[in-house]
Amino acid sequence: MTARRPLVVVGDVLLDEDIQGVAERLAPDAPAPVVDVRSNVRRPGGAGLAAALAAQGGREVVLVTALGRDPASEAVRLALRDRVRLVELPLDGTLPVKTRVMAGGRPLVRIDRGGGTPGEPDDAVRDALAGAHAVLVADYGRRTVGAVREDLVAAARRGPLVWDPHPKGEAPVPGARIVTPNAAEVSAPGPTGGAGRSLRDIAERGRELAERWRAAAVAVTLGERGVLLTRPGDGTPMLVPAPYRAEGDTCGAGDCFAAATATELADGALPEEAVQRAVARAAGFVAAGGAGNPELWRTATPARPIHAVEEDPFALAERVRADGGTVVATGGCFDLLHAGHVGLLESARRIGDCLIVCVNSDESITRRKGPGRPLNPLEDRTRVLAGLGSVDAVAVFEEDTPVALLSRLRPDVWVKGGDYSAEDLPEADVVHAWGGQALVLPYLDGRSTTLLARRAARSATVLRRAERS
Repeated sequence: MTARRPLVVVGDVLLDEDIQGVAERLAPDAPAPVVDVRSNVRRPGGAGLAAALAAQGGREVVLVTALGRDPASEAVRLALRDRVRLVELPLDGTLPVKTRVMAGGRPLVRIDRGGGTPGEPDDAVRDALAGAHAVLVADYGRRTVGAVREDLVAAARRGPLVWDPHPKGEAPVPGARIVTPNAAEVSAPGPTGGAGRSLRDIAERGRELAERWRAAAVAVTLGERGVLLTRPGDGTPMLVPAPYRAEGDTCGAGDCFAAATATELADGALPEEAVQRAVARAAGFVAAGGAGNPELWRTATPARPIHAVEEDPFALAERVRADGGTVVATGGCFDLLHAGHVGLLESARRIGDCLIVCVNSDESITRRKGPGRPLNPLEDRTRVLAGLGSVDAVAVFEEDTPVALLSRLRPDVWVKGGDYSAEDLPEADVVHAWGGQALVLPYLDGRSTTLLARRAARSATVLRRAERS
């Protein structure tokens, strides 16, 4: 079997530094906060962060960037070692360093220093781009992209190319599959921007940019509102909302979105599919702490992305409890996922710090519902649940009720949807045994798997009669 070619990330690497502390007083000689420093964390930023995120899960990633012999460049090399393969252009000068002074988790000031000029690419750079399965351009306006522009033009003809632009950077090469500016870049006056911040104005501007850049699509990132996907011509744009409102440090969210979009396209997803999955990953990235999440840099190659559903629900519950959080669980067959399920899960997730869904096995459903059920096998049901942004983990039980499973999980809150009281729930007593609480949440009327199945059966009967007549 032919080895899979790597994803190649091209762009400007920065060294990001966060000085974390607390500010409880003002300086005596000026109205400025005094920050008592508690930690100083340094990590790759820019294209370096995008490459590290793309490499999660063990994907082979090559990072083409300019590095020098200065301490900041050495720090980046060390942090990215064993994560990505570096193919370097020479850097005349020093690597840019962005320092944020933080107090209480919020930035007070940012200090930028350093900078240099990339040298000419050599054969190793050209070979890396020629051998790319897909390309992500992370342009931070530091001229690395301009140095390899002709090679990027050729790469766009061979396979998927995602371009994350910068107001001071290069225009995307023709044929880019998706370009990912943010709303400020699209709306602000300048080489890429124009007036207007409404969705209508942004959609029109995105369409204009797609035509100007000769890109297949432009995905404008809108922060917590999600992403607006536009194409050349007069087609209707698609708004992809975030699956939930993520509270956390947004630093690096754009890099996460661009990296996720590129990896999804590399795996064969359509642009609409890639954008939807990338929006969900970016939301999870922010919720987990953004680029400053220590788990992101703790191991060289995490087994799965930090936003992904926790594979071990028991480990997740233990970790949340150890941090003083609230573990929420709910359960059911979830045979045909419908609006009632989604509303219940979203409401349940807002109650605590994680949501674990307990799912009946196939045999359990057959015993309860009778022959012909489940309509979807366990693997499909758990995969659909795991794809929801409100779900943090999925646990399966073989019994008719989840009582034994709950005794192991010991959630703080057990949630069900319906029109009965919490005390009528068969699981209420076991949850109360360790001080937990059973709750009932409102459920959308007229939504159930049984009703959907009956409706589908009636439709099938009508179609068969129509075919015979």
